Amino acid sequence: MKDIFVVTHTQSIHHEEDKVGGWYDTDLTTRGHEDAAATAEQLLDLIGGNEVEIQSSDLRRASQTAAAIAKRFQRPVTETADLREISYGVAGGKPQAWLDARYSPAPDDNRLDYHCGIDGAETRRDVAARVYPCVNAIVERPCETQIIVTHGFTLTLVLAAWMKIPIDASGFLSFPAKSGSITHLRQDDFFRNRAVISLADASHLNS
Repeated sequence: MKDIFVVTHTQSIHHEEDKVGGWYDTDLTTRGHEDAAATAEQLLDLIGGNEVEIQSSDLRRASQTAAAIAKRFQRPVTETADLREISYGVAGGKPQAWLDARYSPAPDDNRLDYHCGIDGAETRRDVAARVYPCVNAIVERPCETQIIVTHGFTLTLVLAAWMKIPIDASGFLSFPAKSGSITHLRQDDFFRNRAVISLADASHLNS
């Protein structure tokens, strides 16, 4: 049986400052560090003493969340740019209001390739093209219990890759998640079904 726990990073400075995230690289806030520790404790309760592998986005808010988990499990972290948040190009680090005034939402006919009107920003297909192979490689590893630390938008495409939804069918998918959430995925050994046991659970965090 394969169990994967997908974690969205905890509160980051860009959240507190109401700035655009994406590839804009910020640290966790004090609350973010506290929530990361609480998330690590919850994962330990769920996983127990099983052997575990930890994979993380290389952006600091994710890698710091992963570091708190790694400390609790006494395991190393493998970081990769493939699990990063969607890039908002030149909008990264600017006030959220700046992006809101310029962002052009995707139409219904081509949500995957539509460019949002921001220079240097990724399309949804761009993100899927790096996330899908990354998730597939993680799943193929022999370790039966794995933790993936990523970002809010990217979570949707991690789940899509896990569920083997073709990229061309992922244009309308969305799995909203709070910071510090845990999503539990499981594949059984007999039927090989890929189940979502729990989705974006944040009940371990203080409101």
